[in-house]
Amino acid sequence: MNQYNIENKTLPLIPLRGISMFPHMVVHFDIGREKSINALEKAMMDDSEILLCTQKDPKVNDPSVDDFYHIGTVAKVKQMLKLPGGSIRVLVEGVNRGRVVNINKEEPFFMAEVEELTYEEENIEKDSTIEAAMRLVTNDFEEYLSYNDRISSEILITITDIEDPGRLADVISSYIYLKQEDDQKILESFDFYERLELLHVMLQEEIEVLKIEDQINQRVKKQINKVQKEYYLKEQIKAIQKELGQDDDIMVEVEEYEEKINEIKMPKEVKEKAMKEVERLLKLSPHSQETGVIRTYLDWIIDLPWNKETKDKIDIKKSRDILNGEHYGLSDVKERILEFIAIRKLTNSMKGPIICLVGPPGVGKTSIARSIAKSLNKKFVRMSLGGVRDEAEIRGHRRTYIGSMPGSIINSMKKAGTKNPVFLFDEIDKLSSDYRGDPASALLEVLDPEQNVTFTDHYLDVPFDLSKVLFLTTANTTATIPAPLLDRMEVIRISGYTEEEKLQIALNHLLPKQIKEHGLSEKKLIVSESAIRSIINNYTREAGVRNLERNIANLCRKAAKRIVEENKEVIRINNGNLSNYLGAEKYRFDTLEEENQIGVANGLAWTAVGGETLSVEVNSMKGTGKIQLTGKLGDVMKESAMAAISYIRANSNTLGIEENFHKEMDIHIHVPEGAIPKDGPSAGITIATAVISALSNRPIKREVAMTGEITLRGRVLPVGGIKEKILAANRMGIKKVLLPLENEKDLEEIPDKIRRKMKFVLVKNMEQVIEQALTERVDKNENN
Repeated sequence: MNQYNIENKTLPLIPLRGISMFPHMVVHFDIGREKSINALEKAMMDDSEILLCTQKDPKVNDPSVDDFYHIGTVAKVKQMLKLPGGSIRVLVEGVNRGRVVNINKEEPFFMAEVEELTYEEENIEKDSTIEAAMRLVTNDFEEYLSYNDRISSEILITITDIEDPGRLADVISSYIYLKQEDDQKILESFDFYERLELLHVMLQEEIEVLKIEDQINQRVKKQINKVQKEYYLKEQIKAIQKELGQDDDIMVEVEEYEEKINEIKMPKEVKEKAMKEVERLLKLSPHSQETGVIRTYLDWIIDLPWNKETKDKIDIKKSRDILNGEHYGLSDVKERILEFIAIRKLTNSMKGPIICLVGPPGVGKTSIARSIAKSLNKKFVRMSLGGVRDEAEIRGHRRTYIGSMPGSIINSMKKAGTKNPVFLFDEIDKLSSDYRGDPASALLEVLDPEQNVTFTDHYLDVPFDLSKVLFLTTANTTATIPAPLLDRMEVIRISGYTEEEKLQIALNHLLPKQIKEHGLSEKKLIVSESAIRSIINNYTREAGVRNLERNIANLCRKAAKRIVEENKEVIRINNGNLSNYLGAEKYRFDTLEEENQIGVANGLAWTAVGGETLSVEVNSMKGTGKIQLTGKLGDVMKESAMAAISYIRANSNTLGIEENFHKEMDIHIHVPEGAIPKDGPSAGITIATAVISALSNRPIKREVAMTGEITLRGRVLPVGGIKEKILAANRMGIKKVLLPLENEKDLEEIPDKIRRKMKFVLVKNMEQVIEQALTERVDKNENN
């Protein structure tokens, strides 16, 4: 402060709104407030001097003493011009800094006691520090001007001529755009060096901001230039096409495609590929064959559900009601599906095992899949894989081929319209392959939750996310499903229905459904329970209920015909008149022999349509040791018979059989219903029992049935299809069933009603089988 001279004055004061006034600064502004006009008039009456202080908040219309800074600029009023509306435009020049000591009065204007700070330029001591600071600030200002086009660069000439450090700082501050607070800091900085240093910091900050603004501006300008260039080129293409006599439909079409692609939220890679195809379409002639190919491709891209999903509504109670309402029985399957749905709710994720429903035809595998979709509130799509032998069915053809299309997976996703439907692959066990590729291998990527995020169809040639699809598959058997494909699936086995289950399904579901479909009512057609049982046992032979429904439909058709032809009010069908509608009985179930037989054993078999009883007959005759097998037996069954013979030969003494029977006796093994092929190892112990009975003259108990594989040592090995086999034994009237010991766990699947009616004996070797199945010898004379 030593370099300043202080002169006390009393001056009118005007608070400025949004303007900072510096010494040596010439500026004009408009005055409209009454207080300010009064202050200006007072100044003009005296010596035109006035104190200008900046208002802290420009929004305050009637400021008090505390609403403006108390350090401002003493200025000279150079010119006044009255404007329409009562306001005054004034031109002022800043002279010196002024500090308010006291406010003498506030009305009708501010009158202040002011300390005016003046100094003589020649008295300022300029050392090297001041010189360096001045040079630095000048360079900053020069750089600032290079980024700011709104200030003329000619000002730099004026600036470089200034020798006074304080004035240099004030003049530069008046030209740059700073915040009001920063302007005030410079105004309140009395030390010249501090003022220059403060200005340097502020200029550097402004330069950084201006640099960023410039970069953004350059980038935007570049983008605008690119857009303008594209527009110009497109307009040229339009002009050329018009000159050639081509219409501008292609341009309209291209614009429509671009608009649709931009509207859809698709992966960046897909959008880039689609836009490239749009550009190609623009470059090609409208009559080119390639344009049709590109249009089809773009239509596929646009129609696919890249971002469309249905909202899951997972409600276990509702799901249970839907499954119970649409399917009778199958409690294990339903529980597994409900567990699956519950996990979906907890994890909120679609990743997990692919469910494969395995069971005989007609048990409701496909309809269960529909019920799952319904219970999850999802879209349902089905693809039949029966007979599919071309990989392109799954992955599509490449666009190089004429008439190429996407595969069935992408096609089904388009039909579904969402990216998270329930997708059923029906009959996955019927897949085959030939020279056109292996569809099963193509399905590996689809059914693997780790890979199907980027499933790539050959036609689309861009990845499509299948990870949110709930995949289900169905099969009649797992034997023909390739091992790598089966490994990706969780198998849920659906066994055949019992007679009681079929009866309930028919009464509660099939009969009401067919009556409705044939335009009848339950009052016009009455079918007794006994008639339904008869259809189940004597007109159908299946694990499911498809043929049962077909026969019920047949009844409805014939009843409808009678109602129309004979004007019948009611048609009643019972066991007595059933044959009048369906004809003679088509099937009969095997019945028990009236007494125990030698060489005749009851076996149990599994077929694709459920369980069957199998009678194995053996005759032994004098001969030369020949063994004859008839009944259209497969290789495995023949080998089981040979293993049984070898066991008997090795244990003939224990079994009470002649040692040389294999040289002196011919053995004929026959399985009735010779036209039907039979195979599998499960008749091993049945054949062995029948042969031992025939050679030892010991009858086999007629109420005993058996199943199990035999080894050369006489061990009994486990077999499959236990539930179906026991159901068949129950129908035949069997009281006791011999099962391999290792099949004990399968007894849990047997309905309690049947389990109470039958006795199950678990055996681990042939000695136990013989003990349970054979009676005493008929003729004690071993020579007979």
